[in-house]
Amino acid sequence: MTKALAIQAKGISKTFHISEDSHNTVKHRLFNLFNPPRSKKVPAIKPMDFEIYKGECIGILGRNGCGKSTLIRLLAGVFPIDTGEININGTTLLMNLGVGMSHQLTARENIYVSASVLGLKIKEIDAIFDTIVDFAELREFVDTKIKYFSSGMVARLGFSIAVNAGADIMFLDEIFAVGDMKFQEKAIKVFESSWIEGKTVILVSHSMDVVQKYCNRTAFMKNGSLIYFGDTDKAIQMYIDDNHQ
Repeated sequence: MTKALAIQAKGISKTFHISEDSHNTVKHRLFNLFNPPRSKKVPAIKPMDFEIYKGECIGILGRNGCGKSTLIRLLAGVFPIDTGEININGTTLLMNLGVGMSHQLTARENIYVSASVLGLKIKEIDAIFDTIVDFAELREFVDTKIKYFSSGMVARLGFSIAVNAGADIMFLDEIFAVGDMKFQEKAIKVFESSWIEGKTVILVSHSMDVVQKYCNRTAFMKNGSLIYFGDTDKAIQMYIDDNHQ
């Protein structure tokens, strides 16, 4: 029986163009009015191909700046790809300190908007609203704009929406690195429950214990390249070795 694909990436890449502004004083700027800042190309994601199957929990490892967060933003549709193609089979939700949520809206409004994007009807959201709020432990702040939330509060809200609204494919970017110990324990329990069965999870984390325990396969990235994608223990060892160089 052939495994069903959740994500298929073919030849995808992403380069950012960043201005190098060397005119850092008023004098410099006045004398360089007709000499605009130079543009620097930063290849964040170099061409890569991979497939992720439905129901898999995939880890992504690599040092800071290797392209992990950029990659999951490409897969989640936050950034457009420069080359290649991405095929997604299912609803997606990216959780990274509230990416995908509007900081000008309240927690209540974000719950309805995010759950609607996942395909839920208003009545269905009404039915799980209290569960989402209580799981996130935000009952007192439900009508507060999330721009006033701490990063941990925003992460709790995003995780709770994903858990209870049921995205098919979830991108979790350092979700276990924010919030207090109590919520982290609650988040880990979700991974140990039947809720995760059938879901596809792409997990960016610096926690080797979490990756080793829950990820079927793991990718190791370096300088925007996908160096390895396969056995989790091997990927972890490559990551450890890279950190000791």
